[in-house]
Amino acid sequence: MLKGRIELSFYEQISANRRTTFALFAVFFFLILALGFAVSFLMADYFFIPLFGIIAIVYILVSYYNSDRLVTAISGAKPASEQGFKQLHNVVEEMAIAAGLPKPKVYIIDDSAINAFATGRDPQHSVICVTTGCLTRLNREELTGVVAHEMSHIRNYDIRVMTMAAILVGIAVLLSDFLLRMFLFGGLTGQSRDNGKGGLIMIAAIAFGVVLAIITPLIAEVIKLAISRKREYLADASAAEITRYPQGLASALGKINADTEPLEAANKATAHLYIANPLKGQKLWMKSLFSTHPDINDRINRLRAM
Repeated sequence: MLKGRIELSFYEQISANRRTTFALFAVFFFLILALGFAVSFLMADYFFIPLFGIIAIVYILVSYYNSDRLVTAISGAKPASEQGFKQLHNVVEEMAIAAGLPKPKVYIIDDSAINAFATGRDPQHSVICVTTGCLTRLNREELTGVVAHEMSHIRNYDIRVMTMAAILVGIAVLLSDFLLRMFLFGGLTGQSRDNGKGGLIMIAAIAFGVVLAIITPLIAEVIKLAISRKREYLADASAAEITRYPQGLASALGKINADTEPLEAANKATAHLYIANPLKGQKLWMKSLFSTHPDINDRINRLRAM
């Protein structure tokens, strides 16, 4: 009975992730259209509204269908050969069978920091990547826990949600930067030259455009990180269900927490994809709001209590 309820909750989470994907589309697309409207109004040319919409759609489609290639390239990850990384391939295959999924592509990052991530658009087009630090500093049970965690992200379709969130944040930043540069370098024409009765309206419109350009990437980033933190708890629980041994992942997280070495290949665009924050030593303003991951000690305690 308990297993049935657990499986049901996973299916419910997959459905929730699909709904979240559509909600992300709606929220971010609205923000992007608002940016397009601000530019169009100030330039007296509403051509920018459909232009921004087309740019957003093309960017989303290209990034979505090439997400695994883009993320592995940005991270400096290389395919892990079966001959050179036999144990890693065995663990990934075992966890794929346990999760009822096709075996993902296996990649490796040459870095002694302990970390891992999963990416792709669905289980049929997925990647699991670990650092060499995982292979040299974790035992087999701990490595299995880490791989099971990443396999859970694939099974729960977290990879799709987080890929879309990262893509849409990128669009918001790109278009906001474009709008701010127009303000800074005098690129606004048309209505912005009107010094007549509409002067106050134009001042208000410019102020609104500047504020919108500043806060849009911030809102997008907060949404992305909030989604990321929630997904980690579910992936931990799913990994424990797959392996039947929560202590393996708990022990791995303990080693990751004690590791002070930052992952050189990681950056703010990809940090949310990793099993733990790879950007060690960074002080965050309003840490609970802008952290890519929940508190690792809380995650460990939850696993040990299982």
